[in-house]
Amino acid sequence: MKRIGIYGGTFNPPHAGHIRGAAYAIETLELERLLLIPSCISPHKRLPDHSPAPEQRAKMLELAAGVNMEVSDIELRRGGTSYTYETVEQIAVQYPDAELILLMGTDMFLSFLTWMQPQRILQKASLGVLYRGDRDELEEIEAQKKNLEAQGAKVYLVKNPVTAISSTQLRRMLIFQCAGPFLPKGVESYIRKNGFYGTAKDYRNLSLEELEQVAVSLVKPNRVAHILGCRDTAAELARRWGANETDAARAGLLHDITKALDGPLQLTLCREYGMMLDAFHEKNPKTLHAITGSLVADRIFGENREVVAAIRSHTTGKANMNTLEKILYVADYMEPNRDFPGVEKLRELAFTDLDKALKLGLEMTLKLLKEQGREISPESAEALAFLERSGV
Repeated sequence: MKRIGIYGGTFNPPHAGHIRGAAYAIETLELERLLLIPSCISPHKRLPDHSPAPEQRAKMLELAAGVNMEVSDIELRRGGTSYTYETVEQIAVQYPDAELILLMGTDMFLSFLTWMQPQRILQKASLGVLYRGDRDELEEIEAQKKNLEAQGAKVYLVKNPVTAISSTQLRRMLIFQCAGPFLPKGVESYIRKNGFYGTAKDYRNLSLEELEQVAVSLVKPNRVAHILGCRDTAAELARRWGANETDAARAGLLHDITKALDGPLQLTLCREYGMMLDAFHEKNPKTLHAITGSLVADRIFGENREVVAAIRSHTTGKANMNTLEKILYVADYMEPNRDFPGVEKLRELAFTDLDKALKLGLEMTLKLLKEQGREISPESAEALAFLERSGV
């Protein structure tokens, strides 16, 4: 019996993770062909504003499709909300003698029984689950597999070695102009030609209000209050210590602009920007958002050198910091949403002795890292040693 794969989704946009995972499933499951099906209106997620039209997502998918992959417009022609059970039943009529295997990722598999009419899907198709192999995740997957098999389902687990990137992360990387490694040939040029995902916008010389809107859209939702708090606190400290208030506010908005990127994506951004890293940052990519944030602030947002430098040192500090650099470091540490032992002392010092506030912040950071058995950045050690030599 021949096997036909079904791989649906928003594909907003389609990326190398989709296509490489699909190719791996074709090989592993010995699929005769794989139908790539862009949804019309997804029942699982609301697309961001100004996303490409369904037909444009289908065009990108055609540009991305590999060997033995065929883009189907079955859901686009049907219109409305794209329910998988309807799609599977239609395809079953087209291929009555084939085993249909519906491909999905881990999250979709674990939530499968919450879908519309899951039992109707299982009557017509087997499930193919692309998973990463994380131990805790695998335990959940195997439990769900056992549960579904008890209900008559046929489930194939396919360990997917492809580097993961979500469409949300990819849209960020497009704005940061470093998404090339994750886009199939032709897709990036199509995106930029049509100005999708904010790629046509000039992010330089934005007003403070415009910069806030962009920054809020690029950080994770749970980070928004922090960057706004940091903006306000940095501006307040700038007024107190005679620094440029606008620069302080802009640095506060942008200091975590790349924080949403995981470690591998941070490293990708550095490579795409031609940034050589030292041994510490190569081994500790989670610390990279200060470096990548400064690169993006410079290249994408066109910020001045003072703002860029302040963002660069806001997590580790450095020796002989200027006033704006000190302000951003301290504001990031003690803005109103922060809550930890010692933060009130830090807030008091921030308005009475900025150097002592900076020193306290560095000391607390180094103490925590030592307690956690984590490596200390040489820049942080140098910053603290400089303050001590200066008699702070």
